[in-house]
Amino acid sequence: MVSSLVVTLVNLHQAKTHLSKYLQRAERGETIILCRHNKPIAELRPLPKPSGKRRQFGQCKGRFSLGPEFFEPLPGELLAYFSGNKA
Repeated sequence: MVSSLVVTLVNLHQAKTHLSKYLQRAERGETIILCRHNKPIAELRPLPKPSGKRRQFGQCKGRFSLGPEFFEPLPGELLAYFSGNKA
């Protein structure tokens, strides 16, 4: 499925100056390619619209299982990364 047929190339300075304008264009379905010195580096595009339907629980039942080690506490070294004590 193609979400956008319109693609616009924009240099970073212009994008920063007029970000709101480019976000509005992306919301309308346009894809904006962000460039640094005329070289593409990133893409700004609209996200798909949510379906509005709630997902049903249990759709993956029986497809995978978690071993008992999943529920064990994490090692101290790994926990240190989460608390910012390791670089």
